[in-house]
Amino acid sequence: MFGLGPTELVVIAVIVLLIFGAKRLPDIGKGLGGAVRELKNVKKELSSDKAGPDQDKKPVEGKAEETPPSLEAQMANKVLEQVPGVKKVMEAKKKAETVKKLFS
Repeated sequence: MFGLGPTELVVIAVIVLLIFGAKRLPDIGKGLGGAVRELKNVKKELSSDKAGPDQDKKPVEGKAEETPPSLEAQMANKVLEQVPGVKKVMEAKKKAETVKKLFS
């Protein structure tokens, strides 16, 4: 695994423990696990969308067809939502964008 032996992994684990502390490690692990799970879900969704696109869909008149966000944007949003505290910031950002659109 990347040329790392057990000694190097133990040293990295100790450094991470010292930096984040024992109380924050479960939160970080939970966030990373959720991000990996979401990555797999998005990958499955995108592969199923490419395999069988719906050709019966027609764009509604008067509305521009919105393009879905890129894979990178979707993953960035999912990862950021899993990190503790960032979800509140993302919600505040969405509210600010909504207010900005209303006044534009």
